[in-house]
Amino acid sequence: MTPIGRSHISLEKYHLLSDATMDALLESLENLLDVLGNPSYEVEYHSGVLTLSLGEHGTYVINKQPPNKQIWLSSPFSGPKRYDYSEADDNWVYSRDGLALGNLMNAELSNALQQDVDLRLSTISAQLD
Repeated sequence: MTPIGRSHISLEKYHLLSDATMDALLESLENLLDVLGNPSYEVEYHSGVLTLSLGEHGTYVINKQPPNKQIWLSSPFSGPKRYDYSEADDNWVYSRDGLALGNLMNAELSNALQQDVDLRLSTISAQLD
């Protein structure tokens, strides 16, 4: 059975797009945590796995899944999701709800931190510049 919404991109393009996304996400989260100044909040990125610890708000784990050409998210609020790259949207999209990774993260972090959060992941090609 073929996964719903499976990414139909080459492995080389997957790595280019997913690396750009993870790097942009890390930079945006580091900047956010610097502004927040809460010592119990941390973000780390090693070997394709990004971990965002938000103290009492829980922990996000976002990781690359090269065999599936996906980015996987484990959220303390919405649970696990698997994102495929959509060329039409130029974004990582969860096929079950059509929501982009950045949009979900912006909404959840804004709600949890009680302030507007924009991780600036609106399009992936912009991350390649």
